[in-house]
This record gives sequence, C-alpha cells and structure tokens, in this order.
Amino acid sequence: MARVALVTGGTRGIGAAISIALQKAGRLVVASYAGNTEAAEAFHKETGIEVIKFDAGNYDQSVAAVNEIAAKHGAIEILVNNAGITRDAVLSKQSREMWDAVIDTNLGSCFNLCKATFDGMKAAKFGRIVNIGSINGQAGQYGQVNYAAAKSGIHGFTKALAQEGARYGVTVNAIAPGYVDTDMVRAVPPDVLEKIIAKIPRGRLGKADDIARGVCFLTADDADFVTGSTLSINGGQHMY
Repeated sequence: MARVALVTGGTRGIGAAISIALQKAGRLVVASYAGNTEAAEAFHKETGIEVIKFDAGNYDQSVAAVNEIAAKHGAIEILVNNAGITRDAVLSKQSREMWDAVIDTNLGSCFNLCKATFDGMKAAKFGRIVNIGSINGQAGQYGQVNYAAAKSGIHGFTKALAQEGARYGVTVNAIAPGYVDTDMVRAVPPDVLEKIIAKIPRGRLGKADDIARGVCFLTADDADFVTGSTLSINGGQHMY
C-alpha cells in the first residue's frame, strides 16, 4: 500500500508543489488548508489530491484531523510541516497578537502535528518528518522578529526530535528555502525584489519544485541515514 503523507498548507505555493511531487512519487497524499476553501477545492479538482481543512496552529484541531485521516487511510507515515504565515512589522510596531499568530502557526504547528503522529511512527518503526524552515530563520530579516524566531525554532526543534526518533527508524529533517517565486514573494515591490535577486548567486528566485524535490529526497524510504539535518535550498544566498 502507498504510504500516507500529510502536507500542511499543502494546497498553494510551495505546499502544493510538495503535495504534487509526493503524489508522483507514489504516496497517498492529504493536503491541509486553513482558510481558502475556493483555492483548496480548485487544487483538489485539478490534482485529485484529497484536501482537509483545519488550523494546524490549533492542537485539538490537529489531533482530530490526524485521527480522521488515520481512520480513512491508515496511519500517517510521512509528515511535511509546511503551514506558515507572516505578520511583518518592526518590533516597535509589532503587537503581541502578531507575535502569537506567527509562532502558533509556524512553530506551534510542528509540535501539534508531530505530537499527534510521532508515537505511531515509532511503533511502526518508520516515519519521515520534514519541517519547512526558512533562510530568514538562519540569517534573520528586518521586520520579521516573529517569523525569524519561529523558523529558527523549527531548526532547533528538528535536531532535538531527530534524536528521539533515530533508534525507531523515524527521520526528522528540515528544509530552509530561500526566496521562492510564489505569490507572497511576487507581492514584494519590484525595486525591493530586484535587490533580493541581486544577492542570489544563481541569479534567480527559487521555484516551488526546487523545494519539492528536496522533500521527496528526505522522505524516500531509503533516506534512513539522513536525520537531524537542515537542507538549505537558496541558490547560494546564505551558506549555513
């Protein structure tokens, strides 16, 4: 039987590319989304990939979703924690609500979904977890203390959980994308975007498929000796 994979934030942008790549790799993929039902339904219609709506930053909703997927398809064996939001502002103008929203969604979701699936993976002696971090969690970014903190936390979370899973055949890795050609990045003012691209040695923005290929590598059945690692896919912009 195909291994069951859950991709959070899996119906748009990088998440959609990951979901499609895993489906092509023979996985039974379920993609989650939090709010844009129209986009999720269009994604399902186009790809045939099952979608499920829940807030990955909410623990109870996450557990309920995992149980629903397991009841329908079997235990989740591959988990990609991709759900993320931004609430950018310099610290003096950033509210506690902006901080909490980003920490809960970007970092809290990793705890929620890993907590809900990890014991099952250990019992099965197989699991693949990939947490999507960011170049801005490695290098920092002006106006993103919340986002950078959450993404940096993902990298530490990954290394710690990898140590818990290693003896059970459960690998835990992270990917730190650079600037990828998504709707969010394309919304950046053209003059600012031009300066960003000028700092990328490859001379272009990343593509969502660049990240998806990394996920496929880290979630392969025979990728069992790669754990606790952060794969930087950023065109050479930040070598860490």
